Amino acid sequence: MTTRRPIAYRDDLEIEQPDEAALTREIVARMAATQAAHAERHHHAHRDAHAKSHAILKGRMTVHQDLPAELAQGIFAHPGEHEIVARLSSAPGDIHSDAVPAPRGFAVKVIGVGGERLSPTLGGANQDFLMVNFPTLAFGTIAKYKVMLGLLEKNADAPEAAQRLIAAAARGVKGAVEALGGSPNATLDGLARDHANMLGETFYTQAAIRYGDHVAKLSLAPVGGVAELTGRQVEAGFSTMRDAVVDHFRHAGATYELRAQLCVDPDTMPVEDAAVLWDPALSPHRAIATLTFPPQDAYAPARQVHGDDHLAFNPWNGVAAHRPLGGIMRIRKAAYESSSSQRHRLNAVARREPRSLDEIPD
Repeated sequence: MTTRRPIAYRDDLEIEQPDEAALTREIVARMAATQAAHAERHHHAHRDAHAKSHAILKGRMTVHQDLPAELAQGIFAHPGEHEIVARLSSAPGDIHSDAVPAPRGFAVKVIGVGGERLSPTLGGANQDFLMVNFPTLAFGTIAKYKVMLGLLEKNADAPEAAQRLIAAAARGVKGAVEALGGSPNATLDGLARDHANMLGETFYTQAAIRYGDHVAKLSLAPVGGVAELTGRQVEAGFSTMRDAVVDHFRHAGATYELRAQLCVDPDTMPVEDAAVLWDPALSPHRAIATLTFPPQDAYAPARQVHGDDHLAFNPWNGVAAHRPLGGIMRIRKAAYESSSSQRHRLNAVARREPRSLDEIPD
């Protein structure tokens, strides 16, 4: 466990770029146009990222007792239990076959938390945490994201066979870099995903958040029986990841440990570049809560429609004690609001925040 003290949160940890507003408008407009084009093709609007879901899960989060003061922050300040709903997904902004490797997402909505709201207009009293199964972003700043967006769009529009070749090539390069003792960058991590069962993956917020008096990144790691799925391959097919997840929850539950990695050095653990890996040797990921999901019908038709069309997950839907930090998180404020508003408008579906799990269909 680290002996270094976590830094105190302060406003000047964030440094807005001079052209940030213009870049944000340009990127959000491009993403909205792509989302609208996909909606026209499908005659139904999806999210502009993580469009394809694999499960909608109902569960509970138990905040651990006797957390040290630096971890007992924000909604984790007091031990207790909260209802949660999670959406498991693949990262592309369109519906692709699961035969194409892709980053996986695990979005968690903690229902009924107290505290000053970041975005009161979103309604409700919930806290959203959005995580992906690798710890850094290839496009860790807004300027880099603009460059990467074109590459991501080009790859997304490529035929399935070409996308599979791109992923295979990335896996080969990644292996070569690792063999030479180097660390593959986040671009290769994103392209080189395999077909491992996502229930056995560890997920990360990638970018930083305020953690009460401090700053942190969060991670979600499988524990117990579900950890046995780590690295277990899923057969390639159009919806085989969904099938694997649904089959698991038909017979068993899942337990995950939510962990916080506190920032102890703002120079080597910056908030403004989400491509920089925070060294766990300087500050390890430390357990703060346990998430449990009992056996359930994880993708029943009514639940799938509710999760994909009604629910919205947004890193800015939460409390001020967990304010998203850094340029990537700032652009997400505009991007997520644009995506959610357009999706709900085009589908003529009201956006609403659940007040309890009773509002999530079985």
